[in-house]
Amino acid sequence: MLYEFWQNFTHNLFKPLLLFFYLGFLIPILKIEFEFPLVIYQGLTMYLLLAIGWHGGEELAAIQASSIGNIAGFMLLGFVLNFAIGTLAYVLLNYLTSMRRIDKATVAGYYGSDSAGTFATCVAVLTSIGMAFDAYMPVMLAVMEIPGCLVALYLVSRLRYRGMDAAGLMPGESGYTPPVSAPGARTATETKAPFMSRELLREVFLNPGLVLLIGGIVIGLISGLQGEKVLHDNDVVFVAAFQGVLCLFLLEMGMTASRRLVDLKSAGPGFIIFGLVAPNLFATIGITVAHSYAHLTHTEFKPGTYVLFAVLCAAASYIAVPAVQRLAIPEASPTLPLAASLGLTFSYNVTIGIPLYIEIARIVRAWFPVT
Repeated sequence: MLYEFWQNFTHNLFKPLLLFFYLGFLIPILKIEFEFPLVIYQGLTMYLLLAIGWHGGEELAAIQASSIGNIAGFMLLGFVLNFAIGTLAYVLLNYLTSMRRIDKATVAGYYGSDSAGTFATCVAVLTSIGMAFDAYMPVMLAVMEIPGCLVALYLVSRLRYRGMDAAGLMPGESGYTPPVSAPGARTATETKAPFMSRELLREVFLNPGLVLLIGGIVIGLISGLQGEKVLHDNDVVFVAAFQGVLCLFLLEMGMTASRRLVDLKSAGPGFIIFGLVAPNLFATIGITVAHSYAHLTHTEFKPGTYVLFAVLCAAASYIAVPAVQRLAIPEASPTLPLAASLGLTFSYNVTIGIPLYIEIARIVRAWFPVT
């Protein structure tokens, strides 16, 4: 079994799309003067979100009405689990790092969300090895993106309530400046912004990435209900070209991830350990929870569903939560969370993590078959 595990694992490490990521990762290390045009990166991201949504919506059109209840329950479970993972990340960061508490809270929010890039990579790997997954998983991607935003906002609101100063420092942290107010004046705590302003609600629930993903799902679903003839022409764009576009996206992400590693110098070894080890813990929790749900509800998930759910649990945000951070948590470090989510966790997940999670899911399903 160990030999088979190793063979499958190493085989999946050298898929063409991962080789593009390795190439991108090497470009900054070799100091090659090459910049990926921002507008092209934005176009690739837009395409991938729409393509994931389109294909998911197309497959959703064939789902039986009788299974909707179990699917909705699984979606709710995914939302709650990612909120719990964000909270667990905060606890682990408290033990492993000596960062400011506001930075720990912000990083925890990143890990309570997910990553469309990691999801897209996993979809491509599963497709290349012929491992099927359930059609509604792109919807799960949208659902599990939101908890991280809420985790970050909740943890930071608690810090503000407990006396965080304007620089993001807490009592006991070096450089902390206690708030000074005149007699009868309202303190910063009393005048703080509401937990969820209208602008924040828009950023959490109507951010461009989420809108494109859900829009693609809805369009794919409506088109799928109209039959194969309607789908065919658009499948050429959104399905056939997916792997090639993803390779270009991973080339750029490799370059970005490599450049983010510089920001880890000030974080300490505990932070690096967290960014590389925590995804394995969160993915294993995800596989265990999904398998338990399948047993309890007698739901038959396709093999790739366990892997995608593990990836959604193990991934960290680099789009949605950073946007919320810019609006609501300006005191937090703008570089450390992205150094962890892109430089460490994204790099780990798309190279070692996904092949590893595939094998873990295979072992769990072999040892504990759902009956």
